[in-house]
Amino acid sequence: MGKGSCYCGKVSFTYEGEPLNKAICHCTDCQKISGSAYTTNIIVPVEGFNISGTPKKYSAKAATGREVTTVFCGDCGSPLWREGEMSKDTLVVRAGSLDDKGALTAAKPLAEVYTNDRAGWLGEQEGTKQFPEMF
Repeated sequence: MGKGSCYCGKVSFTYEGEPLNKAICHCTDCQKISGSAYTTNIIVPVEGFNISGTPKKYSAKAATGREVTTVFCGDCGSPLWREGEMSKDTLVVRAGSLDDKGALTAAKPLAEVYTNDRAGWLGEQEGTKQFPEMF
């Protein structure tokens, strides 16, 4: 079981079980949403995911052409997870929103997606599968 929250604490969530996958995303959407070069994510099932508070949502077409919804706190703006047509059974949770201090270490990625958009000064993460676009 894991738990996470936004920066101000008005939106929180819990999930059951272990992440199904862990991935870094270099897509330009994630760069824009995070204000950084990439996002570090864990993929968890929708089943067993519980929310406290009322997050805001913003939906747009991703590079794949599928609609993706970014869920964030309407007060502090923290991005929390993404959901959508890419998989209706899973959520892509931003590892930085997890409350456990060791969460980022535990979220060591197994894959990197949209490596075609990776910043030129970033290298491939050792031991990760590389995907030029979405897998």
